[in-house]
Formats: sequence, C-alpha cells, structure tokens
Amino acid sequence: MKLPEKRAPRDRWLTRAEAARLLRAARSHPKSRHLAPFILVALHTGTRKEAILALRFAPHTAGGWIDTERGVLYRKAEDMRETKKRRPPVRMPQKLLAHARRWKRNRTWVVEYEGARVGSIKTAWRRAIRDADLPEVTPHTLKHTAVTWAMHKGVPLADAAGFFGTTVATLESVYLHHHPSFQEATAKALDGWK
Repeated sequence: MKLPEKRAPRDRWLTRAEAARLLRAARSHPKSRHLAPFILVALHTGTRKEAILALRFAPHTAGGWIDTERGVLYRKAEDMRETKKRRPPVRMPQKLLAHARRWKRNRTWVVEYEGARVGSIKTAWRRAIRDADLPEVTPHTLKHTAVTWAMHKGVPLADAAGFFGTTVATLESVYLHHHPSFQEATAKALDGWK
C-alpha cells in the first residue's frame, strides 16, 4: 500500500492587525468570550489547542497548568508521557502573565464557559473567524503566528525550538525564511560580486 505524499506545510499566519480583529470578534459576542484567553495563550506561547483547553491554575493529572507565581506555563501534567507533539514548560511573556493572574481570581480553567471547562471551541471559533472575516484561519494558525512573529524578531533558533516545543530542523524547514538573518551572509557576499 502506497501512502499519499506529504503535503507542504501551511504558511498562513496572522498579522498583528488580523490577530487584533480576531480577538475583538471573540470578545464582542457573549457566547464567544471564552475564546479570548485561548487566543491570547496561543499567540503568546504557540501552545497547541488541546494543551490550552486542558490548562488550569493548579497542578492536576489531566493536563497542564499555569504557575502565576513563577510565570511558567506547564503544557502537560508532570506524569503525562511525552509524545511527538512535545509540550515543554514555557516562560510566560509579561503581558500574558498579567492576564493569567487576573483570570486566576475567578476561574479554575484557563478556558471556561459559565464556570465549566471548555472541551471544544468549534462553534465559538467559527463565529469569531466569520466576524473577523478570516475564514481560512484555524486554531493551529495561532501557533504558526507565534513562531513566525518570533522569527520576525530574530529569536535564535535553539531558543525558539525550546520555547515552542519543536525542533530546530522544523524551524529551519518551515519558518527560517521569516528570520531577518535568513541567507543574509550569502546575499551580502553576492552583493559584492561585479
């Protein structure tokens, strides 16, 4: 049996303006407001959907948690086995940490609706991308966006790989062309040819 060819990775990521539109759309509808924390965590950490939906504000066995004292987001429970979709702990950017400290005051789960954990964001997501006029955007686009923004800022590949739970090889093959130093030395060398 022959497997189908592997598809090329998607290169869709959000501009800052598109991300702001998506966040506004989520916040503007009463039944989509729980999506705002999901979007903020994804954009600031590049964490995958399943890991975000399992986040609490205290350690537990079903998923990760946010330590608001130390500013660390643990993407998985301590005793969860590691899979191909790695979930290393991540230092939280200060803006996200401020949000998390505020959220912790009145909720147990990072993403919850009417006091209960959200298991699926499909309906709220469809509403938000429709209202933001971003029909081709998926929740995974937010991870691509976070990594792409980090590349735009010139984050070293090894640091980005550890932060986003990916490999340097993946960053090189999928995201490196967004890095300001992408082929810079070669381009400069060729500029000197006559």
